[in-house]
Amino acid sequence: MAKLSGLQRDVLALYRQCLRAARAKPAETRKNFEDFTRKEFREHIHLNKKDFSTIEYMLRRGNRQLEIYADPGITNISR
Repeated sequence: MAKLSGLQRDVLALYRQCLRAARAKPAETRKNFEDFTRKEFREHIHLNKKDFSTIEYMLRRGNRQLEIYADPGITNISR
């Protein structure tokens, strides 16, 4: 496997953090969080790998969303 750039590692780390946060949710709504995470990442897979400013923006946005959704008070998510 080829070496990953710093941004690629950051994106994969965010993806893993999101899936880990989903595991902390109630069992009956966990799938909703996992599906939401997968859908968000798939929606933006078309981004140009060289468009660093957009990727960095999306990473910041994703980290903010993760903070909100990781809150124990948030028990379900819908799209």
